[in-house]
Amino acid sequence: MGAMMRAHDWSTNSLGPLEQWPQSLRTSVSTMLRSPYPIILFWGPELRMLYNDPFRPILGAKHPQTLGARGSEALVEEWGQLGPLIQRAQDTGEPIYIVDGNVNFARRPGGLREESYFTWSYNPTIGESGEIAGMFAIASETTRQVVGDRRLAILRELSIRTALDKTVEGIFRSLEAVLAQAAHDVPFALLYRVKADQARLVSCAGLERGTAAAPVTLAAGDTPSWPLASVTGTRQEVLLEDLAQRFGPLPGGPWPEPTTRALLLPVPMGADTDTLAVLVAGLSPLRALDDEYRGFLQLLARQLAASISSARAYEEEKQRAEELARLDAAKTAFFSNVSHEFRTPLTLILGPVEDALTKTPKALEGEPLELVRRNALRLFKMVNTLLDFSRMEAGRAQARYAPVDLASFTTSLASAFQSAVESAGLRLVVDCPPLPEPVYVDPEMWEKVVLNLLSNAVKYTYHGEIRVSLRWEDAQAVLRVQDTGVGIPEEELPRVFERFYRVRVTQGRSHEGTGIGLALVQELVKLHGGGVGVTSQLGQGTTFTVRLPGGTAHLPPERVERTLRPGPVPTGAALFVEEARRWATEVITPDALGDDLPPEPLSPEAPPELARSRILLVDDNADLRAYVTGLLKHGFPHVETARNGQDALEQARARPPDLILSDVMMPVLDGFGLVRALRADERTRAIPIILLSARAGDEATVEGLKSGADDYLVKPFSARELLVRVRTQLDMARVRREVARNEVEKDSLRESLRTRDEFLRLVSHELRTPVSALSLNVQSLVRSLDVPDADVTPEATRVKALTTEKHLQRLSRLVEQLVDVSEFVTGPLDLSREEVDLARLAASVVARSRERALRADCVLTLEAPLPVVGRFDRARLEQLLDSLVDNALKFGTGRPVEVRVARAAGRVSLAVRDHGDGVGQEDQERVFGRFERAVPANHHGGFGVGLWMARHIAEAHGGSIHLERTEGGGATFTTVLPLDVPPEG
Repeated sequence: MGAMMRAHDWSTNSLGPLEQWPQSLRTSVSTMLRSPYPIILFWGPELRMLYNDPFRPILGAKHPQTLGARGSEALVEEWGQLGPLIQRAQDTGEPIYIVDGNVNFARRPGGLREESYFTWSYNPTIGESGEIAGMFAIASETTRQVVGDRRLAILRELSIRTALDKTVEGIFRSLEAVLAQAAHDVPFALLYRVKADQARLVSCAGLERGTAAAPVTLAAGDTPSWPLASVTGTRQEVLLEDLAQRFGPLPGGPWPEPTTRALLLPVPMGADTDTLAVLVAGLSPLRALDDEYRGFLQLLARQLAASISSARAYEEEKQRAEELARLDAAKTAFFSNVSHEFRTPLTLILGPVEDALTKTPKALEGEPLELVRRNALRLFKMVNTLLDFSRMEAGRAQARYAPVDLASFTTSLASAFQSAVESAGLRLVVDCPPLPEPVYVDPEMWEKVVLNLLSNAVKYTYHGEIRVSLRWEDAQAVLRVQDTGVGIPEEELPRVFERFYRVRVTQGRSHEGTGIGLALVQELVKLHGGGVGVTSQLGQGTTFTVRLPGGTAHLPPERVERTLRPGPVPTGAALFVEEARRWATEVITPDALGDDLPPEPLSPEAPPELARSRILLVDDNADLRAYVTGLLKHGFPHVETARNGQDALEQARARPPDLILSDVMMPVLDGFGLVRALRADERTRAIPIILLSARAGDEATVEGLKSGADDYLVKPFSARELLVRVRTQLDMARVRREVARNEVEKDSLRESLRTRDEFLRLVSHELRTPVSALSLNVQSLVRSLDVPDADVTPEATRVKALTTEKHLQRLSRLVEQLVDVSEFVTGPLDLSREEVDLARLAASVVARSRERALRADCVLTLEAPLPVVGRFDRARLEQLLDSLVDNALKFGTGRPVEVRVARAAGRVSLAVRDHGDGVGQEDQERVFGRFERAVPANHHGGFGVGLWMARHIAEAHGGSIHLERTEGGGATFTTVLPLDVPPEG
């Protein structure tokens, strides 16, 4: 640069020839040229540029034409940012220091700006006369460090966020959030998930979804938008530099220049080779795609791929764990169901057998024998079903396919259900016209398919019909079993064919079943190369559709018989039909079982009321209901039954029994749900409950007792054990009732004693006042008679006599109240009805109360414009109104009191309104009680029986009295009486 300066023609420059440069400039230039740091010197008023060799890379393509040029002209793109800083340093003479400042020099070929960062200072330089002649700018470029730190922060943030994400979709959301803040390096970013021939946009930052540059879906082949196939096919990066021609101007992040380039990078999706993601990264318009920039984007793609692989592995592991948990839950439910299903028939087999062994001779006959046979066959059917399913699961099922007239065989199977369907109050429609050719099936397996579907339809249909149809469609035999039953919720449909799964929402006629019937149907149909499906609408019905291909091409040749068999005969229909009939009807009666049972009379010391106890038996199995009822009927003849928990709950609420015996596993509402509902209802909370369950073991017993049951009895149980537990619970309930009754009586007695003591205290207080006053007045009168005094005039004696009379009247009223209290407590009031004008009666009471109103400083008014005549007890109504007025004057001291008589629609109302403190909401009902008052007794006199007697008087006249709050404060007591009481006699 020194040589270049010496060779430069300075004659046309304002700095002038070198020989004329001032010493201060020469010294500054000499210092600058020897410095290893990038320095530029702005000199003179025009700020002519002089710089050293280390500064040349900063200027880039602007060198060498910037040597000696005016700063505002040579750095025109940057001057808007640099000029004010230089001017400030010139004006103040103070140096300026800037760290990592952004100055985007237009130093690339073509005058394109480049994102760059510097740490620099402006230091004023002094001329010969002491003025600021120039400005030293010492600069150090920090672009690489700033950009590197920024990119590292992006990768770190993405790593932190994705480490917390457990799903692939969460990774996509995190990528979108991180890149939305990374516009300096990635002005926009798109992530497409490519599978088969379709690509879907899963993350989008910097662009609006659905625009031309960010389509939501794309064909996987190269398209005019993004050539995804070029990336997925080669798994190599693709650089696009024609974005302006493809999409028009695209955002350049924080820079005004548009983005014109994008790099497409492959993002593997883990072990799934069929799926690949493609990251479309827009490139900064101010950065060249150098190795560092490309490496950053590659790291971003690799980190994204690693996060996706980790999330997918977690999802797969979670899915496996959930599947194992579902299988474990299904297995637990299955064993619980199987236990229940086995223990119920075992109870009905062992019970009658044990009863027979206690008799002489040890014989089992009649209905008990039929009960044993029926339940033994039920066990036989369940064991066969389990064995069939286990063989299917193990792949050991051996089918022999023979040509069968499927229409005739299916009609025969369906017709076997006719009696069971009709006994359930349903209609069976069989529509199976002849098919064009025989269908190759294993007859025994096809029988199980049809019988399971029909049995299922009967179980879940309460009204309407069951329709069985068989058609030939698209070279397939199509069987449809359609019902008008309860239906299956839509969300449950995908799982109805799962092994051990039972739809929880749908309620059938019985809770019985192992949960493998439909799974067995599916496996049997698969063995025939067919498929089974289901459609349903909740509350409207369900249709199961079975499709079997025609011909034999889909079957193992070694298992196909070519000889047409004669029409097969159903072999297992009887078991299915009998079970279905048992769901719909009561199979046996308690009397039929009970006649042969050994009598179990109650013990002699047991109270007779136990024999009158009502017992509610709840079980969905008709045989068990009949059997247990037969066991109980000798000692407890009043046994009622319910088919499920909901029926039992309604019966118990309508007429609470003395004891409830309930199964646990039932449709609609199970035993635990019944216990919770009963315990939550005040009317049924105390009913003793014994749960009957097939679930054995301490854990099951604890669960049953924790649910709120009083006892837990495991099937199979003996008749003696059941009777003893029933008697024990009834006896305990009787004892608890007696204890509770005694406690109530004790509490009532305590309250009566407390009320009596309180009343006596009040009476003592109230009677003492007038008696003391009478005593003093009488003594004074006696003294005045014994010792004549000139000061004792007849008028003074008359005043004392009047005072004595007043206290005697008060004492008389108190005594009358005591007599009234006794009369009101011992029986109903004896009214002496006569024609009474209530308006005149109210005027009389108000007139008598004027003096009390004056003493209380109250204005007492009456509103009774019309005569109101009816048949009333005059004395009692005067007592009622006098009590109300006296009460208003007591509690409304110093404020108006209004009495109002009004007539309307055969009724009359007497209202007394005061404007005192009023009665609190919590005391409004209590003030009408005997000896009750809303304020302490020492504030106001009285026994606290005035309002209580007023209510009794109103009710004796067929009326009522109520309290309302007076607007603005106070209380209004209104008595309403009927006017149309017929005359006596």
